[in-house]
Parts: sequence; structure tokens; C-alpha cells
Amino acid sequence: MRRALAALALPLLVSACASVGPGYERPQVDLPAAWKTEAPWRAAKPDDAAPRGAWWQAFGDTALDALMDQALQASPTLQVATARLTQSRAGVDLANAGLFPQVSVSGRAARQRISANRPLTNYSATNQSTVQNDFTLSFNVAYEADLWGRVRSSLEQARASAQQSEADWQNVRLVLTTDLAAAYFNLRELDIELDVLAQSIALQRRALDLATARHDLGATSGLDVAQQQALLDSTLTQVDVLRRQRDQFEHAIATLVGQPAPTFSIAPVVAERAAPLVAVGVPSDLLQRRPDIASAERAMAAANAQIGVVRAAYYPSFTIGPSIGTESRTLSSLFDAPSLLWSFGVSLTQPLFDAGRTDANVAIAEAGYQVAVANYRRVVLTAMQEVEDGMTGSAALDRAVAQARRAVESADKVLRIATDRYEGGATSFTDVIAAQQSLLTARRQLAQLTGQRMLVSVFLVKAVGGEF
Repeated sequence: MRRALAALALPLLVSACASVGPGYERPQVDLPAAWKTEAPWRAAKPDDAAPRGAWWQAFGDTALDALMDQALQASPTLQVATARLTQSRAGVDLANAGLFPQVSVSGRAARQRISANRPLTNYSATNQSTVQNDFTLSFNVAYEADLWGRVRSSLEQARASAQQSEADWQNVRLVLTTDLAAAYFNLRELDIELDVLAQSIALQRRALDLATARHDLGATSGLDVAQQQALLDSTLTQVDVLRRQRDQFEHAIATLVGQPAPTFSIAPVVAERAAPLVAVGVPSDLLQRRPDIASAERAMAAANAQIGVVRAAYYPSFTIGPSIGTESRTLSSLFDAPSLLWSFGVSLTQPLFDAGRTDANVAIAEAGYQVAVANYRRVVLTAMQEVEDGMTGSAALDRAVAQARRAVESADKVLRIATDRYEGGATSFTDVIAAQQSLLTARRQLAQLTGQRMLVSVFLVKAVGGEF
């Protein structure tokens, strides 16, 4: 019995210290100390463990807040990510179970007839046919001694994969909310453009009435009326184009919030909007803030653990399988001492020849790790590019919006002067038409630039990991 316990303890002691998998260290990525541009952002305090907040509330739009709530509750995309996260967490429990013995109980009750013509087991005795009962009850234990760290590497891989799924869930949430915000601000920008067109149409109709009245009095030719009518028709055509674009963004929002597009609508709203300041730290903070970077790093850890899993196939595996139970031909004597039976055994399996299968699996795992390393570096570089693009875009658009406001004021002044001169007969109607077109262009450009500024803020929020 002591020898049996020693045989059981030896693999356990060896498995506690042996491992053939490589140690994991996060690869170093060269990161600059600061960003290239200077822009009005506020400093960030990175914390990868902190939950991502409702960053969209910084825009101060209650309609957007309501849409975000719908998306987080009903988006099929987020539900898929949630289910995958649940799967990965269950995978950790599955891998962790390999560290412990598997205990089972089995029982059997049968009445059987033994053949009289069965092969002889004793030449001095003759076979006889018997009919009897057979009752058995046994407890069985199966345990694979993790001598070379295969089970532990599998557990490390499962844990890294679960953490990757958590980061993927955070990234799906971030992409969902930023996509929704982008579609929403695109729609609101079109609301402003449609309002600009409505104001321009009203202005052009008044100008058409003026040109028609002067033509009826014989003060001008019919050319002024025809030119103004052509400008009005062109503006009305643009209304239909913008409405089509608005419908597309409305349908996209419906899908993002988990609603059918035919029954979903958003009422037009025209309001001044200002982009909030986005919290931006130093480039190295991205490693702690971006969920896609965290996902890529955990993918490296999982790929590294997989190398240990496949390398363990080079070495023998030990399985310990003790069992104890009882067997009797009568149920009443099943638990009597003579009915006791037990067994203890250790099985060993050592691969001798597999035609290069294990070598190939190791090569695949090592190459997979290199793929994960390269992907991690790509994600980090892309993140720095996106943040730099967002900051330079914010600064440039702030200047452009300010200039566009001045352009609208100047174009409005030109139109008033041209209209007054035309009514006084000092200039042709061509100047009025040109001034109308310039004012329409300036107003639409201001609306578009303001919308782009909001989109760049959303883009920058996504680039820095969804924090304010």
C-alpha cells in the first residue's frame, strides 16, 4: 500500500514543478513620448480595469442618450459578443477541471446465463451453464498527472482567451456606440442642411416674386424670371437628395438600436452643437485604454500558452485510475466484506513515431504566436495613427468652422446689398442670383463643417478607447 501511495505522489510532485511551455512576456513597442500636435484636449488618467462610462453624455443630447440605451439593451451585435464572452468564461472552467481528479460512481444489476460451451479456463473442470444475478457498485477515479504542464498551459490559454473575449466585448460596445453616434450626428447635420435649403427656398421664392413683379411692370425682361426659376428648381432637387441621405442614416440607426427600419423614425431637430473636449494622454496610455489593444495582447498570451500545450506531446503522459467497489450475486450480501473489490493502476503513454505530427503542431503554434505579435504591433501603430488623425482633424476643423461662420456673415451681407441695388435698378438680377448661390453654399458648408467636427470628436473618443 505504501508503494501505491508513493507511485501516486511522485507524478503529483513532478507535475507541480515541471513545464515545457515558454514563459510569456509582452513584446516591447516603441512609443513616442508625446503627440505631434497641440490641441485643446484635457489630460487623461488611464485605467484599463475601470469600466467604460457613458462617454456620449458629454455631448449633452438627450435624444442620443435614449438611442444609446436602446442599443446597449437590444443590439444583436452586442448580444453576440456577450454570448461569446459567456462561452470563453465557461472554457476556463472546462480547462480548470483538468487539474482535478474525475470521480464517478457506477452500478450494475443484471441476471445472466453463462454458456456451457464457452472456452475452458481449467482443463480439469467441465463448463456448466448457470443462471445467476450480478450486482456491482463501484467508485472510480481518473487523474492525468500534469507532468509537463499541458493542462496548466491549456488553463493559461483559456484564461487569456477569456480575457481577450472581455476586451472584445468592450471593443464591440465601443464600436457600436461610436457608430451610432456617428450616424446620429450625420443625420443631425442633414437636418441642418435641409433647414438651410428650406430657408434658401423661401428666400428664392421671394426673389422670384420680385422678379416676376418687375417683369409684369415691364421693368425687366423674362430672363430674370427664368434664371430665378432655374435656381429654385435646382435647390428643390437638392432637397430630395438630402432627404434620401437622411433616410439612409435613419435606417442605419434603426439597425444599430435593434429596431426594424420600416417602423423606426427620428424627428428632425435643428440646433447648434459644440464638440466637447476629449481626454487624451500620452501615447503609452493607449496600451491601458484601448480594448482592441488589450484584445491583441491577450491573443499573444493565448498563442504563447498554446506552444506549451503542443510541446507536451513530446513527453509521456501518466494516468492514475484507482477504483473501489463491491460485487455480489445477491443484493443482500453486496456490502459484505467478501464482496469488496478494488484496483489501483498507473498507465503510461509515450509517443514513439507520429510521422512529424507533433513537430508540425509545434511549428504551427510558434508561427501563430508570431502572427499574434505582429498583429499586436499593428494594432498599436494603428491606434497612434487614429489619435493623431483625430487631434489634427479637431484643430483644423475648429479653424475651418470659425472661418465658415465669417463667410456666412459676409455672404448674407452681399445678398442684402445686391437685392437693394436690384430693387433700385442699379444692378442686374444676375448679381442677386450669384449672391443667393453664395449664401446657400456658405450656409451648407458651415453645416457640413460643424457636422464633421462632431464626427471627429466621436472618432477621437473611439481612438482613445472610449473615455472622457
